[in-house]
Amino acid sequence: MSIVRYDPFRDLRTLQEEVNRLFSTNLTRGFGEESIGRGAWNPSVDIYENKDHIVLEAELPGMKREDFELSVENNVITLRGERQFEKKEDSDNYHRVERSYGSFTRSFTLPQTVSAEGATAEYKNGVLRVTLPKREETKARRIEISGEGAGSTAKTIEAKAEKVNDAAKSSQAAGGR
Repeated sequence: MSIVRYDPFRDLRTLQEEVNRLFSTNLTRGFGEESIGRGAWNPSVDIYENKDHIVLEAELPGMKREDFELSVENNVITLRGERQFEKKEDSDNYHRVERSYGSFTRSFTLPQTVSAEGATAEYKNGVLRVTLPKREETKARRIEISGEGAGSTAKTIEAKAEKVNDAAKSSQAAGGR
């Protein structure tokens, strides 16, 4: 019988190797279950803001307009649909399927500064672009300042509209009740 030296870190190294192996392979292939990969697909979405609008862009490659729907309710915009796996012919034998398929739902809470009225949506080249206008009272404005002074020319400053609640809190904090 040979003597084996005790290594207290052997089990820890074995665990690390197993975890590394798990994350270095495709999880759906590792489980051998086709249905695990289905339904895990969510389209990528970008949301950005400019001076007059908030814009949502969602990538929906390979989908037709009839495959998804868009709704706005209680200041929440929801995109839902389903991307179907379509086999070209029954004789096709796929060796690898890496694109995800299945149903999806994406919901985003809109800020109070946005109005769902006047929203537009366009689907072109696999990208859905939704444009939501900002409310008039939240858009930045320019205010002319006139009066006496050194050059006596009118000056312009930019002002941003405040919410009514914020303005009331500011005046209370300043002592004006």
